[in-house]
Parts: sequence; C-alpha cells; structure tokens
Amino acid sequence: MNVPEPDPSTAIVFVAHGSRADDANDAHVALAHALANRVAPAVYPAFLELAAPSIPDAIDSAVNGGATTVVVLPYFLHPGRHLREHIPEIVAAAADRHPDCDVVLGSAFGDDHALIDVLVDQVHRATDGRSAG
Repeated sequence: MNVPEPDPSTAIVFVAHGSRADDANDAHVALAHALANRVAPAVYPAFLELAAPSIPDAIDSAVNGGATTVVVLPYFLHPGRHLREHIPEIVAAAADRHPDCDVVLGSAFGDDHALIDVLVDQVHRATDGRSAG
C-alpha cells in the first residue's frame, strides 16, 4: 500500500460522539490513526462530548499545525440533531475563530453508498456465505 505524501495545508477532524466507555473512545482514536496512514491530510480524532479532545480543540490543533483547510468529518451513520444542529454550530464557531482557514463540514458516514458493500460483506460472513448478493 502506498502512503500518500503528507499535505500540511489540509487536515481532517474525525468526529465521533464520545462515550463513557474508554474502549469505545480508544477504538475511535485507533481508527483515526489507521485513516491517517492512508490519506495525505493529517487526521485529528475528536469527540462531540464525553471524551477529549473536543471538536473545537481538534480544529484549533489542526490550524495551529498549519492547516489552511480543515474538514470536519463526522463518523455518524445518520443525520440527527447532532449532525443537523450541534456539529454545524461548532464548525461555524470555528470558522469565525479562524477567519484565514476554510473550516468545512463533511457529510455523514452513512451517506456513503459504499457502506452497503460493507454491510453485504458482513451479512455474508455472518451467514457463512449462504446469503446471495
């Protein structure tokens, strides 16, 4: 696998909800590190609540690290209040704090139709391939 050349001008703030369960938060951080090994922009794990770093702190770290574009990528399946209201408000406040940086909100993870392929693979594994796709 080819590791892309780093792109210091762009950063990804990879957002999960956050949990009281440390294992869940640790799994998100590990996933962010795995993503960072496969994309050019730096990847900063962040949490909406219950865990650190917060979304604003991760955005600030990305900007302080030299990013001029920060993409806030929510790792949420479906749009609820967090994706419709809370996270956009956080992104707008960060854009106000960093007027020389383009802070943008990416789409929900569940909006990607490639997720169907992942689910089909899971069904096949769970049914020992007995399910036709």
